[in-house]
This record gives sequence, C-alpha cells and structure tokens, in this order.
Amino acid sequence: MILFKKVTDLRNYLDLQQKQSRNIGFIPTMGALHEGHISLISISKAECPITVCSIFVNPAQFNDPKDFQKYPINIEKDIYLLESSGCDVLFLPSVEEIYPDGFDKKTNYNLGYLETILEGKFRPGHFQGVCKVMQRLLEIVKPSRLYLGQKDYQQSLIIERLIELIGMKISVEVMISPTQREKNGLAMSSRNLRLNDDERNKASAIFTSLTMIKQKFQYESMTDLKKKAYLMLEESGFKIDYVEIATAKDLVLVNKWDGKQKLVALIAAYMNEVRLIDNLILN
Repeated sequence: MILFKKVTDLRNYLDLQQKQSRNIGFIPTMGALHEGHISLISISKAECPITVCSIFVNPAQFNDPKDFQKYPINIEKDIYLLESSGCDVLFLPSVEEIYPDGFDKKTNYNLGYLETILEGKFRPGHFQGVCKVMQRLLEIVKPSRLYLGQKDYQQSLIIERLIELIGMKISVEVMISPTQREKNGLAMSSRNLRLNDDERNKASAIFTSLTMIKQKFQYESMTDLKKKAYLMLEESGFKIDYVEIATAKDLVLVNKWDGKQKLVALIAAYMNEVRLIDNLILN
C-alpha cells in the first residue's frame, strides 16, 4: 500500500494509473476503521484495478465542536487494517491540504428537501460540510466508483445529489453496500468505540426496534409502530432524536403505505453522549 499526504503527489500517481485505463474505486472515511469499511475495500478490489481509501476527520461537518474533539483516532491500527485488506492507496491529508483557503468559508449547496429533514434537521450545517469535503475529495481522486455504506443512508443520497450538482454524475458511479453489524445487531460505526460494554449491549435496541417495524409495518399503523419503537429505545436508556419511516428513493416521510412504495425506517438516538444512527429497508 502506498501512502500519500500531499494532493499533488497523489494526483501524479493516479494520473498515471488513469492513463493506463485503470479504473479507481474510492472509499472516503474519517478513520477509526472497522469491518464495515473493510467490506467496502474488498468490494472495490473485486471491481476496480486500483482502490483508494482516504482518512480525513472533516472539521467542516461537525456542528458540535465537542463531537469533533471526541472523534476516535487510531491511525496506526487503521493503516494496519488497510494493508491487511490489500488496499492500494491511502490518502492521509492534513486540514491545510484539503482546505488551503480555510474550512470555515461559507458554501451553499442546493440540497433541497433532503437537507431539511432527519439528520439535516438535527444537525444544521452538517451536510453542507459533508458536501464541501466530498467535492474536494472527488475532484482530487477522480474515481470511477465511489463506495458508501447504507448505515449513512441520508448522507448517501446527499452525496448522489452533490455529484449531480458538480457535474460528475456520468463519471462517478455510487455503490451503496449493506450495513455491517455486530453480533447483537448494532450497526458498525466508528462511534461505537466510545461505548462501554453495557452501553454497547443496550444499543442493540436500535436494531431491535427497526426489525420490529419491518415485521409489522404492513399490518399495523405506522404511527403506532413509531411510538412502540420510541418506547423501546427509551426503556433501553436512549435519548431519541427521531424514529421515522420514509420513501427509500427520496426520504419523503410517510405515515401510510400505498402497498407499492419502497420504504426505509430510520433512527437517531443518544446513548449517553454517543449519538448513533441506523436504518433498515422495509420491503
């Protein structure tokens, strides 16, 4: 695996690969890697001659500075995991390398409805920061395929919207892979490192709640199911931001199913100071 810290060095290397018609698969991360990330590396390696992973904790997407300060960092372990997985290139830039003009400069991506609901509602400005770093990374790496995990469902839709906005829809194919889970159903996440054993066990209530909705949404009121899920989470010690059901295509919130729409259930909740998100396709 080759490690690059400078944009110019990475670009020189990738220009050579692309001149040889070698397609690039790209997995952007903020580090604290887990099996979910590694599964994306494996898929990319099976489909692309060159696999690039980036590790960059993006300050522009944290609406809570404390959350940014507490984000887990373990570069040595991450490098070991990437080398073991057969990743070809690691891009490990500094903040100055990604944002030479500073990251606090205001940007305005027209994200429409998607920015007003769920994560957009509870984390104002978050998706603008995500778009800022993703545009920069996409323009640096110029991948053929971008590999994302379903756990960040809304973010994946936001990134697809960004690719349309910046005119890269033809050149970049977005590949969304199923959420990888721990044995108790908890969605794998870098934030799980901040949970103790007791919290990790209790956090399985998110997946239990989503599964309950999936099993019953065709037969019971969606409003009642969301209330039941809410109570299940509260009983496990969660402070809940939202429990919602939406159309899978564009996250329009729904309270009734027409028997045809593909739906997704989504949850965001705090286990003490750790905010966890998850989702499940219902049909």
